[in-house]
Amino acid sequence: MSATAAPGTTPSEESPVPAPAPVLPTSTATGTASSAPAPAARRALDWRIRFGALSLIWGFSFLLIKVGTEGYAPFQVTLGRLVAGTAVLVAAIAVRRERLPRGARTWGHLTVAAFFLNALPFSLFAYAELSIPSTLAGICNATSPLWGMALSLVALSEDRPTRRRVAGLGLGFLGVLTVLGAWQGFSGLDFGGTAMALLASLSYPIGWIYVRRTLAGSGSSTLALTGSQLFLGTVQLAVVTPLFTSAPDGFPLLPTLAVFALGALGTGLAVLLQYGLVEEVGPTTAQMVTYFIPVIATAAGVALLGERLSWNTPVGALVVLAGAALTQSRARSR
Repeated sequence: MSATAAPGTTPSEESPVPAPAPVLPTSTATGTASSAPAPAARRALDWRIRFGALSLIWGFSFLLIKVGTEGYAPFQVTLGRLVAGTAVLVAAIAVRRERLPRGARTWGHLTVAAFFLNALPFSLFAYAELSIPSTLAGICNATSPLWGMALSLVALSEDRPTRRRVAGLGLGFLGVLTVLGAWQGFSGLDFGGTAMALLASLSYPIGWIYVRRTLAGSGSSTLALTGSQLFLGTVQLAVVTPLFTSAPDGFPLLPTLAVFALGALGTGLAVLLQYGLVEEVGPTTAQMVTYFIPVIATAAGVALLGERLSWNTPVGALVVLAGAALTQSRARSR
């Protein structure tokens, strides 16, 4: 559910995830670092284990949002998430002795990126899950590559459409209609919550395109840019939250733990995991985590929250993922 975007990449290459995705050039994240892949021997855990951990963390994020909103207002969930996630990245930046971005222009662009990639989508998903199941929120999140494909055709002149990618776009949105039960008049669907989840997914590629156009060549590392972006998102929520919510009466244990885990794991540790994966195995393999997120989110919602699942939800989700995969495909070089 998240995400930050690396300058120099196309939105359709991004990984629509529930948390800011770090990453080096040609992957999801705000940054321009250009490091060579790290030797596998230097990694404590095999990349497949870290890939699986990242899939689980992001897949469970929608369940954590749902649990968090049972004890806190949506803005409070988002603020707590950003505070915990920022703390993890600040610690990582300090350990690695990364230099923070310089220049008012760069910080201004990061402020806009923080709004579209963190503050806005995180808040929209939190509000959406007040009225829709976490399973539906996770599937809506998977539409980000579809929105990214559509927007890139308009905003990025170098991103030329192909028949395969256009077909993927149509197939993906057919999957969305299947998930929503269009043939039965969207019966039982909460339009407000679903619209907010889809808008949250649309916000990610808007942010990715903005980052690509404004932060390419900034000279700062991906980690420094992502940490700074999360900090600015935290500031934005710290200003907004007191205006629209009142102080909580208490700190219920389970929702508090859910918000902390959502931030520290889904928004902090996940960034570091994907950062390492992109360095080691490249962005193409690392972004495949995208296709596991809705599957895990659906399984978690049904098994742990008792959410109901009709046949059209998993079928439509598979169609969405197939369409998303096609929109990210590239013609083979001769």
